[in-house]
Amino acid sequence: MSSPIIQNVITRKKAIAITFDDGPNPVYTPQVLEIFKKANGKATFFMIGEQMQNSPDLVKAVTGLGHEIGNHTYTHPKLTEINCEKASWEIDETSKLIERLTGQSPVLFRPPYLDYDKETSRLLNEKGFPMMIGAANMEASDWERPGVDFILEKTRSVVGNGSILLFHDGYGNRSQTIEAVRILIDELTRQGFELLTVSELLSSADTNTLPL
Repeated sequence: MSSPIIQNVITRKKAIAITFDDGPNPVYTPQVLEIFKKANGKATFFMIGEQMQNSPDLVKAVTGLGHEIGNHTYTHPKLTEINCEKASWEIDETSKLIERLTGQSPVLFRPPYLDYDKETSRLLNEKGFPMMIGAANMEASDWERPGVDFILEKTRSVVGNGSILLFHDGYGNRSQTIEAVRILIDELTRQGFELLTVSELLSSADTNTLPL
C-alpha cells in the first residue's frame, strides 16, 4: 500500500495550515514563532535532522509553544535517487531525533523537493506515515527568493478552507519569506481564518474525504 500526497483538506472549517521546511534556523525560526505568537496561531515545521542537531533548544521551543514538527529527512536528499536502505535511515534517524528532543513521535512527513515515487510512498506507509504532506502554493517558490509581492500573489490565489501552505525558514536568506508570512498572516486573521497545525487541520476534515 502506498501513501498519497495531500495538498488541501476538504473541510467546512475556515482554517488553514501554514508549514515551514528545512529548519530550524537560529535567525529565522524565532521570527516565525513570534509572528504566530502575535496571531495566536499554530504552525507545522518540517525539520531536517542535521539542522535539529545544530539547534536542539529551538526544536524544544517549537513544540513547547504548541506547534507541530514533521519529518523532512536527516540530510534532505532526493529520496528517488538513493537506495531503500539509505532512505529508510534518513526517515528513521529523523523520527528518533524528534522523539528524543520533544518526547513526541512525528506523524507527518514531507519528502524533500516533494520528490517521491511508488517505492518512496510504499516505504513511508510501512513506517507509519499514511500520507505525505504537500502544499497548495508551490508556485510561490519562496525558496528562490522571487520577491515578497510574488510570494504573496501566488499564495493568496490558492488560499481557502483547508489549504496547506509551504514556506521555508531554513537555509539561505529567508527575509523575503518572513516579510511575506508576516503580511499574509495579518490578512488571514483579519479574514477570520484559524491557523492550525497540519494534524489539527486533518482532524477537521469532512467525513470520508481523507484517504484511508
